[in-house]
Amino acid sequence: MFKELYILNKVLDIGRKLIPRSIFKFTQPYYHGFLSILGGIFYGFPSKNLKIIAVTGTKGKSTVVYMTTRIFEKAGIPVASIGSLGFKIKDKTWPNSLKMTMPGRMKLQKFLYNAKKSGAKYVILEATSEGLAQNRLAGINVNCAVFTGIHKEHIESHGSFENYLQAKQKLFFKTNAIHIINIDDKQSKDFIEIKSDQKITFGMQEGDVNQKDTELKLKLVGNFNIYNGLAALAISKAYGINPKEAKNELEKIEKVPGRMEFIKKGQPFDVVVDYAHTPDSLEKVYQTLKKDNSKLVCVLGAAGGGRDKWKRSSFGRIAEKYCDEIVLTNEDPYDENPEEILQEIVSGFSNLNNGYNLIINRQDAIKKALSLAKKDDTVIITGKGSETSMAVSNNKKIQWSDKAVVEEFLKY
Repeated sequence: MFKELYILNKVLDIGRKLIPRSIFKFTQPYYHGFLSILGGIFYGFPSKNLKIIAVTGTKGKSTVVYMTTRIFEKAGIPVASIGSLGFKIKDKTWPNSLKMTMPGRMKLQKFLYNAKKSGAKYVILEATSEGLAQNRLAGINVNCAVFTGIHKEHIESHGSFENYLQAKQKLFFKTNAIHIINIDDKQSKDFIEIKSDQKITFGMQEGDVNQKDTELKLKLVGNFNIYNGLAALAISKAYGINPKEAKNELEKIEKVPGRMEFIKKGQPFDVVVDYAHTPDSLEKVYQTLKKDNSKLVCVLGAAGGGRDKWKRSSFGRIAEKYCDEIVLTNEDPYDENPEEILQEIVSGFSNLNNGYNLIINRQDAIKKALSLAKKDDTVIITGKGSETSMAVSNNKKIQWSDKAVVEEFLKY
């Protein structure tokens, strides 16, 4: 049976390459939905024996999944998780090298099968708008839907903000069991109105779980991480975990891989790696790290492959506003010309007095940024976070780690 499944996947790979991209884009929801259900049949619909917690939102998904997993583990609950930070089944972890936060075809069903087989009772996963629109959760029972917030990103992938919003809502229509919602988000009412057996809201001042009453004190920097922590506490509340113990565990977390991750090797300046890949998240990162009387040295790029091209000039505008030194470099060019991608970022500059560095080779770019930093400065490297590969032309991936490049440079 496994041999037949392997052959089927190979046939699908060939078929997908033969279908024109414009046609395949139209058929994707049916393609992924059918294969997810087929995978469910093959693996015995493993989600029937698991509690699936799915987190969606423009930002915060990875951190909420990471935080919630830590809380569940501390409470002694057998848990698995999946997302851009990697795969985890109880004590076993491995990187996500798929360049896909939410695996398609039968991969997700296979992961759930292995999680169930290993004794996990809960699975916490990231649910992306693209994955939801493409029906990658077809044949999977979701017990809890979590909404972290929505911003006007990824519009090119969906055609309009309304389509983007509807993709997020799709998760909440999939389950009427537990809905957890960021009440401070402007679109929260669009999710609160969807019927559910249990609804928990979170926010700074209001909500069933709120910062005013909780007084969460995280080691992680940034106001956005308070929201992520509140979401994790709301999930914990839904499943009866002691709130004091959940809060204590959150306050122990010193870093989330590739999310505002400080790299310390004895250097006299800060180095931070972050996944920020939207204008809003990039600006929040820069706002958080900007200090008086010291420089902010920024390494940034933008994804290729036609992905949200409108963001590129916005990145330039934001970098010009906050960064004292700018180094533009490759991120994930796919089949696009890397220099053309970076020139679109440059188009967002209005009057950059200090100039900028354009270095295609990402390793050289990071080294350049580190060499520019002086005592008390901050080097912030955005776009890839904890990713372990870079997508280049001809559908190839090369091994990559921003953190490894930084650590190698700081040895000397």
